[in-house]
Amino acid sequence: MPEPAMNFAIRYLTQYRYDGDVVDNLNALRVKPAGNGRQRCDEFSVRLDPEVRLHRHADYFGTEVVEFEVSRPHDHLTIDVRARVVTQAPPSPPAAPWSALHEPDYREAGGEFLLQTDNAELEALRELLDATRAAASPLETLLLVTELIPERFEYRKGATYVDSTVAHLLDVGAGVCQDFVHLGLCLLRHHGIAARYVSGYLYAASATDGLQESIEVDTHAWLEALLPALDGSEPVWVGADPTNRGLTGDTHVKIGHGRHYPDVPPIKGVYRGTASSEHDARVTMTQLTGADPAAIARM
Repeated sequence: MPEPAMNFAIRYLTQYRYDGDVVDNLNALRVKPAGNGRQRCDEFSVRLDPEVRLHRHADYFGTEVVEFEVSRPHDHLTIDVRARVVTQAPPSPPAAPWSALHEPDYREAGGEFLLQTDNAELEALRELLDATRAAASPLETLLLVTELIPERFEYRKGATYVDSTVAHLLDVGAGVCQDFVHLGLCLLRHHGIAARYVSGYLYAASATDGLQESIEVDTHAWLEALLPALDGSEPVWVGADPTNRGLTGDTHVKIGHGRHYPDVPPIKGVYRGTASSEHDARVTMTQLTGADPAAIARM
């Protein structure tokens, strides 16, 4: 990888407390930063309490999954994930014409990401589709969708829930990053643009946070649209963040992608027992000035 633009230490700490013993606690984690042309994960570890054996595999979409089972009785579960990752700003996106979307190579590359995963009624989307149809190229439509969604909908935690549909977002007029992405996917696919859901981390430091200052963030979601290349070569996936009104950059750390949120939940689990649980999750990111292997241990 050429000169790194950003170097981050990440800690994702999740704690469950149960009001009684539970058993057969099965969990699947999708939390490891991906490796690709603009991102490299140099360190990654998962520590559990209670301790059990970890099993790792790549899912259908290529995201690394860490699975484990706590079979013996326990009244708590702590998942402590740490990583160090280097990112680079992506190259400028291509602005090929609409006609390129009809090429067989594009349709083949888009595959299942051209298909809708939400059953929102077309009439409910009509105004948004009309507002994003007049753009001169797929790239301009992507940028317009990214601007239009946060303009029309309020970002408000608690307005929706993890299984909310696009219709729910349209009805309440507010949601979170997951909802904004699902709407963006729906609009782009209606325009014939292949698009996929991305789960990851976003370093959203203010100007006063400064280097080496750890900040608490949330896991984040954005989308990637498949844009045809100008020279007829392979189309490229271009990241866009409808929560933050623009294309993704070197502060976006990708975990993985899928058709929609259910393909890439950060943590998914189930246990056996009648106890209820309390859950606390915190993500801490630190922008590092260099590659310091000990930095992650100091967080």
